[in-house]
Amino acid sequence: MNIQRSFADEQKGVLYLVATPIGNLDDISVRCLETLRSVDVIACEDTRQTRKLLTHFQIEKRTVSYHEHNKEASGSGLLQWLAEGKQIALVSDAGLPAISDPGADLVRDAVEAGYPVVPVPGANAALTALIASGLPTDRFVFCGFLPRENKDRRKELERLKFYPETLLFYEAPHRIAKTLEAIREEWGDRRAVLARELTKRYEEFARGTLDELIRHIREGEARGEYCLVVEGFTGQAEKNPDEDQWWMQVSVVEHVDRYCEQGFSKKEAIKQAADDRGVSKRDVYNEYHREMPL
Repeated sequence: MNIQRSFADEQKGVLYLVATPIGNLDDISVRCLETLRSVDVIACEDTRQTRKLLTHFQIEKRTVSYHEHNKEASGSGLLQWLAEGKQIALVSDAGLPAISDPGADLVRDAVEAGYPVVPVPGANAALTALIASGLPTDRFVFCGFLPRENKDRRKELERLKFYPETLLFYEAPHRIAKTLEAIREEWGDRRAVLARELTKRYEEFARGTLDELIRHIREGEARGEYCLVVEGFTGQAEKNPDEDQWWMQVSVVEHVDRYCEQGFSKKEAIKQAADDRGVSKRDVYNEYHREMPL
């Protein structure tokens, strides 16, 4: 067990995870600025991008590069500085570090080595898009970037297809059309929202269905990094007619287990199997547990 008391009087090296604005520089917090001014060094995804931020707020501080392509070498150096008692701030180009970001590896290594990891929260693109989407916010799943390879992307979409939670994705402008089409093909035409240029002058939310968003992208020009918010499974997604009766060829156990593999809870899987077969949940529950191997 690892118990961290972030603000103990005597601290060894500390890794601060400092949020930076996702667009509008006025969104940076006083605490973020104070932390950046107080640390010994700032580890950046892109030192040039971070230097613009530091210059704007008149902060003179040493920066070092830490990104996907140098994280092993740079990470070991940062851990050594922590061992020497240095205070380090980790920032990404925008938003919270360690979210779809190699900073997660540094956090893991710092925690394993016993160094305090202190979050300094702020803006986050996915949550910013979610709260303004108009889709349910009580439960959501952050999915980050989908795999680039068609086979891997299809497999991931099949895994996520029956999640009832609102789903959040990041995507680059040159891949957004293909991603929308892949989701539409696997999930049917659900409600969704495309958000871009968040907090900036040309902030835009496109709210509609997947079909409408695909037309919107095809008719215009994709610009900026996108946050895609997609409605979770409601039990009304389009089905392939050839698969409607797939369960007739399998046992109750196999029927329930298949839904579990697709992301259903055991309770939800039993209910869905009962609906498919036109029987009571109790009948499916009893047969499922009777057939389950000991």
